[in-house]
This record gives sequence, structure tokens and C-alpha cells, in this order.
Amino acid sequence: MAFKEVSPYEFKESAFQVIGKDWLLVTGEYEGKANAMTASWGGLGIMWGKPVAYIFIRPSRYTKEFVDKAEGLSLSVFPETYRKMMSYFGTVSGRDEDKIQKAGLTVLHDDGRTYYQEARVTMLCRKLYAQELKKECFIDKSCDEKWYDNDYHTMYVVEIEKLLVNEDA
Repeated sequence: MAFKEVSPYEFKESAFQVIGKDWLLVTGEYEGKANAMTASWGGLGIMWGKPVAYIFIRPSRYTKEFVDKAEGLSLSVFPETYRKMMSYFGTVSGRDEDKIQKAGLTVLHDDGRTYYQEARVTMLCRKLYAQELKKECFIDKSCDEKWYDNDYHTMYVVEIEKLLVNEDA
């Protein structure tokens, strides 16, 4: 295995790049079963004195059920050669097929969290907070009008407990 653990404080990549451009694969595992989805909204920062990620999941996503039941989750960033796979994880539901198996990913585990050998960056996280976005909280109403039809995301704040960089990817 070619993963090297680095401190989140030493992570040099732009959050705008790894989340907004490369995309994240959010994976939840519960009772030995995992499901994953692509995410391109979120952030990295400091909250409550901890290195954290902020992720957003719509209530209709099957992965949300796994994330809600699990204590932790993983956030994975893949090389550009996996772009088609990332699109697949964002458009097909895990209710209909085992996306992880079908994608041919090499599954690894760490303390009840699934992650992947092929990822170039993996954040193993512990949930700290979850909050449903609400219509009445939008200050800029155009964001609500453009992005929502009463299917508001849940925002999760997750502590980055381990940040792994794949030296082979």
C-alpha cells in the first residue's frame, strides 16, 4: 500500500480544486455494507479547534442513509483518469446496483470506514454535526430559487481524523 499519512495542516492542495473540480467520493459504511456518491459542494477548514470538512447531501441520496447511520465516513479524491467513474457515482443510485463493485474499486477499511486503493487522496472522517438547510435561512434567495425545489441538503461537519496521500496515484 502506498498511502502516506499527512497532517491536514500540511495538505497543500486547494479545496477549490479537490472539491469543486476533482470532486469527492463520499462513502458511508454501515453494518459491513457501503455506498458512495460524488460530491462537488463542500469545504475544508477549522471548526471547534479541529481540521474539518463540510459536505452536503440531499435527502434523496441513498448514501445519506449510510452516512446517517455510521459514526464516520471517507472522502476520496481520484486521479483525472477516473472522471467517468466519478460521473457514474453521481448519476446511478446504489439502490439499483452495487456501484463500488461495478466500478472495480479496490476496497480498504479503517475503523468502520470504507476507502479505496485507487484514490489519490483519502480523508477518514468522524461526524461532528449535521444540520438540514432551510428555506427561511437563505439570505440570498436566488440560491434557493436556482438550486432547490424543497429538497434541501443536510450539511455535515466532519473531523478529518486521517488524511492519506497515495504516493502511487
